[in-house]
Amino acid sequence: MLQACGPQGGREAGSDLDDGTFGNPTMNNHLVQTGQIQAQSTLLRRFEDEVPSTITFAFDSATPDAEARAVLARQAGWMRQFPEVRFTVYGHTDAVGSSGYNYGLGLRRAQAVVRVLGQLGISRSRLDAVVSQGETRPLIVTEGRERRNRRTVTEVTGFMRRHPTVMNGEYAQIVFRQYVASAAPGE
Repeated sequence: MLQACGPQGGREAGSDLDDGTFGNPTMNNHLVQTGQIQAQSTLLRRFEDEVPSTITFAFDSATPDAEARAVLARQAGWMRQFPEVRFTVYGHTDAVGSSGYNYGLGLRRAQAVVRVLGQLGISRSRLDAVVSQGETRPLIVTEGRERRNRRTVTEVTGFMRRHPTVMNGEYAQIVFRQYVASAAPGE
């Protein structure tokens, strides 16, 4: 009877939530602080997990449609939570057309995304670069029209310099001391 109140099957409660990246925050903090993993890659994974990072375009178009604008609104909402983070928008095309034309079209798509994100309140200074991959990195290898190849991908690429929420070493030490003091016995 008491086993129903305890861990199920000998496992800790909540262990089914640990997918290998959820647990052990102390170890994660240690790895970030020692440079063994980058906070940037952690934020990139989080961005990709929480919002779609890709939108697609109609053939020969650099205008985001209503569905794409809805995704960009979600991206902007996520970006507003992390004002110190920078992003890169990569433009892509399918294989129809010349390489030069497709490079320009991919760039126009990336620039269109930057404009829409700007209209949604994201500072253009946070968008590190607008890059075109043209037709060089297809998702679906085909010579024909393929909507999934006509896309932009938004990625976390770094942090703003001198942003008030970016912690320098001195501020991090103060926060850490306060954290340790708050856990001291008798307080």
